[in-house]
Amino acid sequence: MARVLVTGGAGTIGQAVVRRLLADPDWEARVSDQRPAPTWIREGAEVHTGDLRDRDEARRATAGCSHVIHLAAIVGGIANFHRLPYTLTDVNSSLYNAVVGAAIAERVERFVYVSSSMVFEEATVFPTPEDHVWACPVPRSAYGFSKLAGEHWVHAANAEHGLPFTICRPFNAYGPGEMPEDEPGIAHAVPDLIRKCLALASDEAPLAIFGDGTHTRTLTHVDDIADGIVTALGHEAALGEDFNVSAGDELTVAEIARIVWEACGRDPGAFALEHLPSFEVDVVRRWPDVSKAREQLGWEARIGVREGIAQTVDWLRERV
Repeated sequence: MARVLVTGGAGTIGQAVVRRLLADPDWEARVSDQRPAPTWIREGAEVHTGDLRDRDEARRATAGCSHVIHLAAIVGGIANFHRLPYTLTDVNSSLYNAVVGAAIAERVERFVYVSSSMVFEEATVFPTPEDHVWACPVPRSAYGFSKLAGEHWVHAANAEHGLPFTICRPFNAYGPGEMPEDEPGIAHAVPDLIRKCLALASDEAPLAIFGDGTHTRTLTHVDDIADGIVTALGHEAALGEDFNVSAGDELTVAEIARIVWEACGRDPGAFALEHLPSFEVDVVRRWPDVSKAREQLGWEARIGVREGIAQTVDWLRERV
């Protein structure tokens, strides 16, 4: 049985990845996170608590692990990216230095770097294939730049030290596990929309969104993302490759808002939107080519958007 270090394993995607690992007899998990791990993780996995920006701490977390899934990062919604540009760049690059360095020193068999669809922030080809990353303009946002920098860190570690790697790029993760914040835009779009929709005084009140609603996203359930990451982790065809880990359906923000509206039990005939000013950097279109993962890994997303959002509404309704 192979032991996998999951950095950031107490986060939304991290917990989904750990659940997926624990359900597979081929893997055992060690979770490293500064946040407290839930009881089920403490019962089913080893837990390391420490600041992975510290090289010695990263080395201790990695020791004895044959594989690493690197998820630890400052993430969040679009407002968070604009509020904390230096902080997230500083933290994420410090994590690359320590965690990638530890993986090199411990000679891990596979390092899976979980990047982001934001590396394609300025994409000009749709649906966007993986190799467009080399022609795509550099992201304007600090977050997109930091995630793209992580890809270069991994390629450099492979070129100089032979680090075996795989890069996975989730697109628009959503699902049970992420709580919305009081300020819209700090968390991701789906929990924000659900919280606002549940809080409306009546069906006659409009649902607020950023922008005119024509921007597009490709929502991908966290359980599908976790399955794609773990599939790539153990697949020979994933060695030295990068994959869009995503569903394939492109939806406008307005269409997503309507799905949330109906999943919250609001009157479909009363659906209306309030358009708030957007941010300086707001991706206009996000639609990945998902054929590479299907053809090389035999993997594809399975959870439909309506099913997944309904599940997420049920989860949040009990907590908001």
